[in-house]
Amino acid sequence: MLWGGRFEEKPDKIAIEFSSSLKEDILLIKEEILCGKAYAEMLCRINIISLVEVNSITEALSTIETEYFSDQWNPDPKEFEDVHSAIESRLYELIGSTAGKLRAGRSRNDQVVTSLRMWCKKTSVEMINLLGNLQRSFVNTAEKHIETIIPGYTHMQHAQPVSLAHHLLAYVEMFERDKERFSGVNKESDCMPLGSGAIAGSTLPLDVNFLKDKLGFSSLCENSMDAISDRDFVIDFLNGCSIGMMHLSRFCEELILWSTVEWKFIRIGDSFTTGSSLMPQKKNPDIAELIRGKTARVFSYYQSVITLMKGLPLSYNRDMQEDKHSLFNSYSIYSDSLKLMKGMFETIQFDNSHLLSLMKKSTILATDAADRLVLKGIPFREAHDIIGELVKYCVKNEKGFAELTPEELKQINPVLDKSVYELFKLDNSLSRKKTPGSPNPSFVKDQINKWKSALI
Repeated sequence: MLWGGRFEEKPDKIAIEFSSSLKEDILLIKEEILCGKAYAEMLCRINIISLVEVNSITEALSTIETEYFSDQWNPDPKEFEDVHSAIESRLYELIGSTAGKLRAGRSRNDQVVTSLRMWCKKTSVEMINLLGNLQRSFVNTAEKHIETIIPGYTHMQHAQPVSLAHHLLAYVEMFERDKERFSGVNKESDCMPLGSGAIAGSTLPLDVNFLKDKLGFSSLCENSMDAISDRDFVIDFLNGCSIGMMHLSRFCEELILWSTVEWKFIRIGDSFTTGSSLMPQKKNPDIAELIRGKTARVFSYYQSVITLMKGLPLSYNRDMQEDKHSLFNSYSIYSDSLKLMKGMFETIQFDNSHLLSLMKKSTILATDAADRLVLKGIPFREAHDIIGELVKYCVKNEKGFAELTPEELKQINPVLDKSVYELFKLDNSLSRKKTPGSPNPSFVKDQINKWKSALI
C-alpha cells in the first residue's frame, strides 16, 4: 500500500478490489519500467540515491519486466490498487528498503499521466502505420480498376457513373485524415508531466529536463495542476479511434451490400466469411458486420471519457482512472479492425458485369445529357426539364438510355439529337469529366501516382 501510513485500519478487501485499476493499467508496465529507470538515474544525478542503489533499482525493474512478460509474476487486482503499487511491492521483495527511495518527489498522479502520454505517443505511431498499410492496399487495387465503371450513389439511388478506383480513393482520403488526427495526438502527448508531483511540483531539485530527454519528450508541461489532470490527449485519441472506426464501418456497409445476390459485385474470401448452422448455402460477411458493430462500442468509449471529465474540478480525481478502460479497449478494437480490413480487402474479387448491365438499363447518364444541352445554349433549368421528360419516358417504357433509338429521342424533343444519343454509351463517360477530383481516368491516374509516392 502506497498511502497507508496515516490510517489505523486496513482498507476493506471489497473496496480494494472495487477501486483497483490494475487490470487496465498493467498494460502500461513497459512505460512504467522505463519511467522508473529514468527516475532512478535522475535521483542519482541529484545525489538522492547512490550509484549502487540506482543499479540495484534498474536491475530489479528489468527483472520485474522479464517476470511479467514470461508469466512468472502476475499481480492480483484483489491485492493491488494499480500497476504502480504492484511494481513497488515486487521491488521491495527484490531489493528491500532501497525500493522506497524511488518514491522521492514522485506521485502516482504525475507518474500515471507520464506513462499514459508515452503510451499514446507510441500507439499513435502504430495507428498511423496501420492506416498507411491499408491505404497502400486500396491504392494498389485502385490502380487495377481505373476504368472499371460502377454506379455512384446518392440517397442509395443511381446518381452518376464513377470508377471503382475513384470510389476506393475516396477512402484513401479518409484514412489520410485519420492519420493526421493521430499525428495530432502524438504531438499533443509529447509533453512531459513528470516532476509535477501530486499537484504542486516538488521541493526536491528534480532534473526534469534530464527526464524529458531520457523519456523522449520534446517539451515540459508548464502548469503542474493542468499536467496531472489533463486528459485531452486521451479524448483526442478516442476521437481518432471513433472517426476511424466510422470510416471503416461505412466501407463495411458497402462491402455487405456489394456481396449480396442482388448486387453481385464482390466476393469476399472464405477466410473472412462464415456459414450458417442451418442454411447450407450461406456465406456471411461476418467480419465486415463485426467491424460495423464494434464501431458502436468505440463510440461509447469516447462518450464515456468525455462525460467522465466534464464535471471534474482541478486537479486530480480518482474518477480519472476510468479513462484507461476506454482507451485501451478502443485501441484494441480499432487496431484489430485496421488489420482485419486490410486482410479482408485483399481477398475481395470484383465483378462489375452485373452492375454494368444494370447501368445500361438505367438513366444514370441524365446529368451528362443535361450538361450537353447546356453546351448547346439551353439554360440548365430548361435542360433539366427536357431530360426529366426523357427519364419519364424511359420509366414508363421500362427502358434505359442506352436502349433508346435516335428516333425515340427526337420524338421526345427535337434538341435530343445524335450528339446526345452518343452520350449514352458508358465506355467514355468518365473521360468526359473536366474538373479535378472527378473520376476522369487521367485525373485518377495522377492521384494514384501521388499516393504511391506519398505512401512509400
